[in-house]
Amino acid sequence: MKQLRTLIILMGLTVLLQSSLRSHHAFSSEFDIDKPIELRGVITRMEWVNPHTWLHMTATLEGEVTEEWMLEGGTPNTLLRQGLTDKILQIGTEILVRGYQSKDPDCIPKCRGSGRDITFLDGSNIFMGSSGVGAPPGGFPGDNENR
Repeated sequence: MKQLRTLIILMGLTVLLQSSLRSHHAFSSEFDIDKPIELRGVITRMEWVNPHTWLHMTATLEGEVTEEWMLEGGTPNTLLRQGLTDKILQIGTEILVRGYQSKDPDCIPKCRGSGRDITFLDGSNIFMGSSGVGAPPGGFPGDNENR
């Protein structure tokens, strides 16, 4: 009976660990460091969920064409420590997000990417990205300095 209980506990732990590991990923497994993006637009939604936050925005492209994007950020705790809060990231706030495109170019239902930093209308910017395995080092292609 004790062996059966131990086996059930081990099987349960295995299931829990597998679902946790599958939900987290390395940057390089999903995003392309060779495809930087710059998106101007307005925030439409912010998801404060683990293991990564998601910033949703309507980006305005050339010719006033719009495109819906969802951009992965760091963990909620990391963003809060950086100063990003729900008071700053309000729906309708105009922003510029720099980051990296998803390796999957399909934009259904939305285009996806990894957000690196956000610049606000007043010129201030803040890091929103992840520093996890495979994430790009400081700076951004084309920058002369780290942001």
